[in-house]
Amino acid sequence: AGARPGPFRAGELALAEVRRKHNTTLKLLCRLAAGSVLASPGGLLPHRDIIGQLPGQVLRTSAGARLLLRRPSLEEYVLLMPRGPTIAYPKDISAMLMMMDIHPGDTVLETGSGSGAMSLFLSRAVGPKGRVLSYEIRDDHHNLAKKNYRHWRAAWEIGHMEEWPDNVDFVLQDISTATADMKSITLDAIVLDMLKPQSALPVVHPSLKQGGVCAVYLANITQVIDLLDRIRTCKLPFLCERIIEVTHRNWLVLPA
Repeated sequence: AGARPGPFRAGELALAEVRRKHNTTLKLLCRLAAGSVLASPGGLLPHRDIIGQLPGQVLRTSAGARLLLRRPSLEEYVLLMPRGPTIAYPKDISAMLMMMDIHPGDTVLETGSGSGAMSLFLSRAVGPKGRVLSYEIRDDHHNLAKKNYRHWRAAWEIGHMEEWPDNVDFVLQDISTATADMKSITLDAIVLDMLKPQSALPVVHPSLKQGGVCAVYLANITQVIDLLDRIRTCKLPFLCERIIEVTHRNWLVLPA
């Protein structure tokens, strides 16, 4: 679905970009409401001055600063939305989506809903005919992930031609206790983003289709070694295909 060629509407998300010193950019995210005000380092801009304007225009604040207004991408929303735990960053999520080779219509298991970043990208990848099961053990993380997902869907429906798919089931449960639930489903892929993914593998692997991919997101190589040791000692039917670190470098090109 593409963004409507129409103007901003109340209730949708707007992204304001402020140019700062040394050619850096500050991005501010807001949900538009007629009585609200966008506060920036360069002054105030009432939301009523944004509503009705076309995305891509430059508006001036009360202090004369220039703000570029447009609709946020999913990547920008994920980086600016409220967070509890540290999110899986879009650069890493993109790599994992490619590794899992997720298709529209797939059923994918996620363990560790966190703030909902991975859930949102998985939701888009599997599409309206697919399904995402997102397990989280902590109540606060579970609620935050659901809230961020609902806010994105609501804003998307206002600003775009099609509805965002309602295809994520958020489950407040320790995945290691979900053996009975796993017996009734077949998974096309699994993504584990949790402190001890080795505790989940014996529970989830029987539901993964033959040849399916399980991607694991870990913070350091020590955790990777522990995971591989557990797979070997428990004789779990997994083959470690590759271990990667995703780097991302921004470039600034200035005229001579």
